[in-house]
Amino acid sequence: MIGNIILIIAVVCEVAFAVFRICTKSYQKKIKAIIRIGAFAAFLIFTLASVIEWSFRWMGLGLLLFVWALLGVWTLIRSKEEHKEYKSSRVIRNTIAMLMLVVIAIIPALVFPQYHLLPVTGKYQVATASYTYVDKNRIEQFTDTGENRHVNVEFWYPEQADGTYPLLVFSPGAFGSKESNYSAYMELASHGYVVCSIDHPYHSFYTESEDGKRAFIDQGYMQEVFGANKGKYTVEQTYGLNQKWMKLRTDDMNFVIDTILGKTKTSSDKAYQLVNTHKIGLFGHSMGGAASTMLGRERDDVGAVVNIDAPMIGELVYNKETDDFAASNQTYTTPLLNIYSDAVWVQLLQRNSKSPYAANKVIDKNGKVVHTVHFQGAEHLTLTDLSLISPLISNMLQGGRVAEIDPYYCLETMNHILVQFFDSYLKGQGSFTSAGTY
Repeated sequence: MIGNIILIIAVVCEVAFAVFRICTKSYQKKIKAIIRIGAFAAFLIFTLASVIEWSFRWMGLGLLLFVWALLGVWTLIRSKEEHKEYKSSRVIRNTIAMLMLVVIAIIPALVFPQYHLLPVTGKYQVATASYTYVDKNRIEQFTDTGENRHVNVEFWYPEQADGTYPLLVFSPGAFGSKESNYSAYMELASHGYVVCSIDHPYHSFYTESEDGKRAFIDQGYMQEVFGANKGKYTVEQTYGLNQKWMKLRTDDMNFVIDTILGKTKTSSDKAYQLVNTHKIGLFGHSMGGAASTMLGRERDDVGAVVNIDAPMIGELVYNKETDDFAASNQTYTTPLLNIYSDAVWVQLLQRNSKSPYAANKVIDKNGKVVHTVHFQGAEHLTLTDLSLISPLISNMLQGGRVAEIDPYYCLETMNHILVQFFDSYLKGQGSFTSAGTY
């Protein structure tokens, strides 16, 4: 918002000053110098007053205004004046160049606008810890080095707390990172949960290990996801890709959970010592939600699952005779909460026989304990913190669709619902009554 306002002011001022110079048939160098110095002074005042929160997003603009201010000071103090023949075309070219520089400098603020963190309502202060786990039983399939697969995780947990607390393991969406739902981790940890979020190397857009080793998203995997979303593959091919993705995700999640359970016995780190090994919940967004749902069926020690806006592709089977998806006939017994945006809700209402949401519909009716929440006006990425961090990127990734719901309200309400759900089914506190449309 502030970036947009500054850009509008810059455009109006530059155009108005250009018109003034053309009308007076003068370059107005001294007035221009005063304006440049004033612009930098205003930028400093707004920064010191915290109207502009200094960060990487403002560095380019700050540097540009500083250089212009220095040039303005030099123009005012030098004794010799240059007299050039006035040309309106030069004024126009100069104005266009100045505006282009401003736009370039302000792009970070437009792509990543200032936003405020959601309030944390629990009684605990939250601490964090990051680790890299190396799976000695798996070779990395995305490289040809023969190295073992490594998985990076980050914990959010109650600081200065006694006793043990339920463990919640999160898996992000197709290209997402472990920070994708940061506000949810903070809220849950403040209410007495140990939250562990996973980066899935070569599925996550970017991840970095403790030793500084970096892994970027695999191009082949990215093309597979885009191709599947665009209907490029047959139903059978799509089913095969779904199973491949789910195996990698659930293998990572199983490995992380087992590693954490082992660390509770061998490590003195606070993040591990606070874990109640008998209370485990899973949650995830999009592909991570699908993996969480699948693993919630497979592991007996998982007591609650939250699926955020995902087709339950791990619950599908492929019928070769009808060339169709179908839900497995197994009853889903783990308490399950589905949280949907309009993007998924619309598809759930459609009667598409080849829909990847076939299992969602069946489990919603036949699951033992299933709750459903729908955020009306939300889009797929409204249910992640990316909708706050960069609305522009969020809208681009969801095909230009703009959410009609306020993202702050959506995330704050969703995080409150997550606490209620896990409190009910992992801590036995209260009954979950927040299902419905918001």
